[in-house]
This record gives sequence, C-alpha cells and structure tokens, in this order.
Amino acid sequence: MTMLDRMRRHKAWLKWSLGLVVVTFILLYVPSFLDPLAGTGLNPNDTIATVEGQKITVGTFQRIYQQQLLTVRQSYGAQMTDDLIRQLQIPQRVVQQLIDEEAVAAAATRLGLTVSDSELRERIVRMPGFQENGQFIGDDRYRQVLSFQRPPLRPSEFEEQLRRGLLSEKLQLAVTTWLVVSDADTDAEYRRRNEKVQLDLAVFTAALFSSGITPTDDEINAHFAANQETYRMPEKRRVRYLAIDGETLRTTRVVTATEIEARYRDNVAQYTTPEQVRASHILFKTNEGQDEAAQRSKAEGVLARVKAGEDFAALAKQYSEDSSADQGGDLNFFGREAMVPEFSDAAFALQPGETSDLVQSQFGFHIIKTTERRQGGVQPLAEVRAQIEDQLKNEKAQAEAQSIADQVAGEIDDAADLDRVAQSRGLTVSDSGLFSRDEPMAGMGFEPAVAAEAFTMEQGQVSGQLRTSRGIVFMTVAEIRAPAIPNIAEVRDRVSEDVVRIKAVALAKTKAASMAQAARRGSFAAAARSAGVEVKSTELVTRGTPYADVGVSTTLDDAVFALAKGATSDAIETESAVIVARVKDRTDVTEEEVTAGRPDLSEELLRQRRQEFFGAYMNKAKQKMRITFNEAALNTIIGG
Repeated sequence: MTMLDRMRRHKAWLKWSLGLVVVTFILLYVPSFLDPLAGTGLNPNDTIATVEGQKITVGTFQRIYQQQLLTVRQSYGAQMTDDLIRQLQIPQRVVQQLIDEEAVAAAATRLGLTVSDSELRERIVRMPGFQENGQFIGDDRYRQVLSFQRPPLRPSEFEEQLRRGLLSEKLQLAVTTWLVVSDADTDAEYRRRNEKVQLDLAVFTAALFSSGITPTDDEINAHFAANQETYRMPEKRRVRYLAIDGETLRTTRVVTATEIEARYRDNVAQYTTPEQVRASHILFKTNEGQDEAAQRSKAEGVLARVKAGEDFAALAKQYSEDSSADQGGDLNFFGREAMVPEFSDAAFALQPGETSDLVQSQFGFHIIKTTERRQGGVQPLAEVRAQIEDQLKNEKAQAEAQSIADQVAGEIDDAADLDRVAQSRGLTVSDSGLFSRDEPMAGMGFEPAVAAEAFTMEQGQVSGQLRTSRGIVFMTVAEIRAPAIPNIAEVRDRVSEDVVRIKAVALAKTKAASMAQAARRGSFAAAARSAGVEVKSTELVTRGTPYADVGVSTTLDDAVFALAKGATSDAIETESAVIVARVKDRTDVTEEEVTAGRPDLSEELLRQRRQEFFGAYMNKAKQKMRITFNEAALNTIIGG
C-alpha cells in the first residue's frame, strides 16, 4: 500500500479490509443512469441470496454497487463505460462480496463472537476521519460528517457496517493468532526479493523453427490417437431466442432540450472536476516508533541534496520509506481532499517543478515535489449535451424494453409461442448456433448469465426474462449435444498446429543446448549469432521482472538467480520460449540489509499468511453453510 493509499484512507475513506468487508465514505453523487437495476422490475426488498437464512437484498446490492462504481470512476473518469463495467465484472464482484460478508458474520456467530456497543464506540472515536488535533470531533459533528456524504449516511447504517467490520477482524484474529513467521523465513524472503542479476539472454522461440515444418498424415493421426482427450469437445447447446433489443429502441427515442437541461442541472456534481496536482514525495516515517529527531536529521540531509540539484526520483528510490519509492516517489494525480491537510496544502502551494521544504504530517517528514497541475471546473452543458442525450435515450429504451418484456411474458407458455409472439409484435426469433458454456452465441455475443441459464434448462423449456447487454430475451433450448471426442477431420488443423509446435520446441531445445555448450567454451554473443538468435541484455533486475520476448517467468528466475556471476545456464524451457542465460553481474544482499529489513517484512509476511489462512478457512466454512440464490434476480443483475 502506498502512502497515497494510506492518506486517502485517513482523510477521505474510512476503510479496513480483510478481503471481505469494506466500509466507505461516498464522496460523489451517483446519477440514476448508473443504476444497474433501472427498469428491471426488481425492488429494494427483493432477495438476491441468503446465507444461513440471512437475506441479501437488492437494496443492499444497489448501495454497495454504487460505492464500487465511484471507486472505478475515480480511476477511469470519462473512460468508464457500460462495456468497462462488464469487463471488470463489478456486479458479480459485489454479489460475491455480500455473500462473503454474510458468511463471515455467520462464522463469527458460531464461535460466539460479538462486538459490544463500547467496542464500537471506541473504534469510532479513534478513527482519524472523526478526529481533529487528536481528539474526537463530538457527536454533533460526527452526525454532520455522515450527513454530508452523498448519499447521506445515517449513524445507524454506518455503525452497522462498522460493527460487521469489527466482527470480521475479531474472527480473523481468533482463527489466525497461532500463525508465526520465523526470522529464517523472513530473511530468505528478503534476499529473494532484493537480490539482483544482470543478464544476457539468447531466446529461442518456437516461431523461429516452425516455418519449415510440415507434419505428415501419419504424424497427425498418431498424435491425435495418443491425445484424444485433449481434443474432447465440451457439451454444447443451441437456443432459439426472442430478443427485445434496447439498442434498436434507443435509435427511435426522442429526448427534449428541457430533459437534457434538467438532467445536467440535477447532476452538475458529476460534471465538476476538482483541481488536481501530480506530486512525488520522499517519506521519512515517524508513526511506527522511529526516533523523530533522527528522522528529521536524515530528512534534512536528503532535502539539502534535492535543493543542490540531485535527481529527486533517484533519491526517492534510495531513501523514501514508502512503497511509492519504486516509482521515484510518484503519487500520480490527486485532489485536495484526497490527502491530509499538511500534505495537500504544501503540494497545492507549489508550481510544477518546485520542491517543498520539510513537511510534517502524522506519517512523518515529507519532501514534496509537484510535477503537474490540472485546473478544475464545471464542464459546460454544450460539452456534455450529446453524452446526456445518449444516457437519456438509453434509459428510455431500457424502460420501453422492460415494458414490452412484461407484456410478452404473459403471452409465452411454450417454445411455439416465441414465433407467434414475434410475428404479432414485429420482433425476430434468432438461432444461437451451437455454443459451449464459455463461448459467444451467434447474434448475441458473450453473455455469461444467459449461457449459464441455457445450460440449466431442459430441451424445449422456455425461459423467463433474461437481461443481456443489449436488452431482454426469452429463449428455448433447441438442441443439446453431449461431450464427445470429435472425428479427426473436425480438429485436423488444430492437431496439425500442435504437432508443428511440438517439433519446433524440440528443435529450439536442441539448438539452445548446443548454443549453451558453445557459450561456455567461448563468447556468449558469438555462440548466439552462430545459433541464429539475438542477444537481449537487461539492467540489474529482481525476481518478477518481465523479460524481453518472455515476460515474467518463475522458471527463468529460479534458474538465473541460482547462478554465479559469469556463469552460463543450460537450456531453460519456459512457457513461451527456450532460453540460454549468462549472468553478467549480480548484487547480493548484505547481512546488515537483511537485519534492517526484517521487522517490516516480518509484519507483512505475517499479515499475508493470516489473510491466506483466513481465506482458506472461510472457503471451507462456506461449504458447510446453507447458501441459496434467487436465480432470476441474479440473472437480471449480472446480465444487466
């Protein structure tokens, strides 16, 4: 977590997470067109799922969904579209989060864990968001802060969220207290993360050797016979569906200037961009028990070097005690309210390129450099008129599609009714073609919720309303094709490609092994040229660094970090290539560095182990819980 994350947590977000529970302040207005349930016929009291008898309602989903959407909007801004929301699977993630939260509450109850009113109160008064000069701001201002959120939060709502978060903390602590991390494990991990190597790489890809390979019929037949299960075709289904297309309806919707102006006026906050700056910082912590005087002295020494003209990013990488050090201290763009006041005041007072004196906050001493500035303001109606018009047309189209679907639902009893209704209403019945669970459907594309429903239905059965990215469909299963090993003619091209790849990899391995032997006898570069490959050189890199033409490879990391300086590897087979590597240089970690890094890393590893164990614990606990789903509501939410 970067210092930016921590500052946002203390200033604008009241956040604690065990991977399951997130409580947030909502700082932006969510307009109605971002409501995923508009026009679906669902109401806030409808049940999505139950966990041990506890209901998860549509209203709860809407609230958390909008919170998540705001987080995405802060990252993507105007680039956030319906397609992006679907790609990020936000509705699915919210449903899973709510189920996980209820499961945590159920597991805690089974162990007799509770959160008392006094514990709740103690946490509230200690939260930085409710403190001023280290003191609780008082009940009146506490309620005022909650009422200023958008939408406003009632104390009872906020406190219930917080109580659930504290209960989750108690449960995690109860089941993970016994976990420990030894110094030996910590030291080994520190070395693994921080030792570096500089490499020359000779990369032998299958593509270098595949062009001249033409497999024979006998080779193709033999490979297929030996690997038939590899080519087994999954179960496939074909549906016929009646579509009420919202996209088509949208083109005929009319939006008046008055409607556009009213939407703009009612949602002007959405079109208001606050002033932002981009800044980097070098942090010297004082909030984790460090000696303040010593940290100040250290910070003043680095500040003098910054003022003398040394590279700020390089100094941040060397001295900053924050994970943003890896990015040269860069915190990207942020608004005034994203940071604690001391930091924001300093960063916004600087012009691009200027550096602050020492700035002290609750986290420590900062040296801040502002690098860019974005002016804030309200977008004029003229700039967003087309966007608003499109949003209103979409809302009207979805409402019309839902109205038609509600009428059609009462007219369809069996598969034959699809054609009759389509003809009477000027609609179309389409055929999906055969598709597997994870394949797109002809005319509809990739619709996971619809495909999942299709694979639960019997042949000839007719579905209810199913929401898609374009509108609403009613479907019937027209054909079911069981899993089967195909005739070789059906997969001949695929088998041929596999044979070519296998032969090419074998050639690459042979060439690489020969090159490795030659490189040990003489020049690495000359051996690579003789083998017909180019040498790729790296800077000093740690494990997990992407390599040219290879990407991130644990196999390659394990091999090269086991070599001494000047050594050449054997042929190393990775998922994408066969590689021969030479270690030009390496930097090992000193015992002093290991000792200095042990406390922070030990805490991180312990936290990581506890979270991993707790996740496994909850997965097993959920398997024993009664969890039910309202499939119709889920299909509407996830497909919408």
